[in-house]
Amino acid sequence: MNFVAALRSAWRALAANTLRSFLTMLGIIIGVAAVITMIAVGSGATERVQAQMKGLGSNIMLVLPGGVNQAGVRLGAQTRQRLTEEDALAISLEVPEVQVAAPTSRTNGQVVGGNTNWGTSIFGVTNDYLEAREWPLASGRVFDAAELNGSSKVAWIGATVARELFGEQDPIDQMVRVRGVPMKIIGVLAPKGQNSMGQDQDDVLMIPISTLRNRIWGGDASSKLKRVGAISVKVREGQNMKVAEEAIKDLLRQRFKVPAGTDDPFVIRNLTEILQAQEESSRIMTLLLAAVAGISLIIGGIGIMNIMLVSVTERTREIGLRMAVGARGRDILAQFLIEAITLSLLGGAIGVLLGAASTWAVGYFAGWQVSMSLASIALAAGFSALVGVFFGFYPAQRAAKLLPIQALRYE
Repeated sequence: MNFVAALRSAWRALAANTLRSFLTMLGIIIGVAAVITMIAVGSGATERVQAQMKGLGSNIMLVLPGGVNQAGVRLGAQTRQRLTEEDALAISLEVPEVQVAAPTSRTNGQVVGGNTNWGTSIFGVTNDYLEAREWPLASGRVFDAAELNGSSKVAWIGATVARELFGEQDPIDQMVRVRGVPMKIIGVLAPKGQNSMGQDQDDVLMIPISTLRNRIWGGDASSKLKRVGAISVKVREGQNMKVAEEAIKDLLRQRFKVPAGTDDPFVIRNLTEILQAQEESSRIMTLLLAAVAGISLIIGGIGIMNIMLVSVTERTREIGLRMAVGARGRDILAQFLIEAITLSLLGGAIGVLLGAASTWAVGYFAGWQVSMSLASIALAAGFSALVGVFFGFYPAQRAAKLLPIQALRYE
């Protein structure tokens, strides 16, 4: 019996019991669809974290002021304003693992451009901030030394602020008012998208940190000490983040003259490590979900084996007749094995369509980021075919080993 004839015979046998064949395939259909959907959901979560890491920048740490303890009441992180621009300069010069340390301060305010206004976050930064965050300018230029030192009224704006204030117009050289202070737009930041907290990173206006201190905050006592809200630290490529973190901690403890055994008056957050942990969690969750979904394929395979054994029993006289007219054992083996594989592949094909539909539904109705790849489809379909071979082999072999005279006499 050639392959085409065996395939035709298998198809006729399956078509003769359509409902039973469909119910047999149901486990494979559900398993393949579940595998594809779960991998798509997990891959989407991983891609979202990777996009956040790309938006954040690589090898990033954030140094923040520590908390204040008043009468036994701990007020939380960033309530102690001790970090200064000099601390950032010391980190960049004295810690060899550090590529750049950028001091930043932040406030909120209304920005007015022409007849339009927009509430946004206002950052006081230096040019090093762009390098630390790997955040290039889409157009315009960076601050020059005179502007940084002289509290010049110049600014960069994010893509969201540019769109809300100027629409399709070019913002470069346009004037805006920030808390009543006129500012000239000299740069537009490249789009960054949302961060890990879902906040729009492009909804921002950046000015020289000296401008924020002296013109927006009015040169108060904190400004005269050049206090900053945070220091963004970028570690050199290939350097150990933990080593850099310990070196920064030791340096700041020395600068703050912190006694041994007392808490640090600052907090260091390894943002890259946090996102990497989220990515690893997403990857592990993807594998777990795929493994659970794969159990459905195993159950489907058991169903195929069960039905094929029933089919062998029902068609024993047919098997005997085929052998009596010249069919060999390997022909019978091929016939039943092809039936099992056909069941698996047909179930796999329907499962792929159902998986694609459920993946779309999850992304559309639940609003989750999903990513269905050809690799996941090939994996699920290939595994379903292997299930057909594995669980169909025993019934097929059992049919092939029947003796013709016993098969013909079977009732």
